[in-house]
Amino acid sequence: MNDTEALICSARGCRAPAGWALRWNNPRLHPPERRKTWLACDPHRASLGDFLTARGFLREVAPLAESPTLEG
Repeated sequence: MNDTEALICSARGCRAPAGWALRWNNPRLHPPERRKTWLACDPHRASLGDFLTARGFLREVAPLAESPTLEG
């Protein structure tokens, strides 16, 4: 990714820059160490987190800059 490409919120229809990484997995499909990442802007952080939590999928929420799944 170059400096002109912004990471965008994963909420449907949102085009805001993301500031949060919601790291999750589906224990029925993924091994425990596997993490998938949804990105969230400040306004959608709670609603995306609530969606994942209700299903038992949310593992951690971190500021985007600290997400190891986005390094490299």
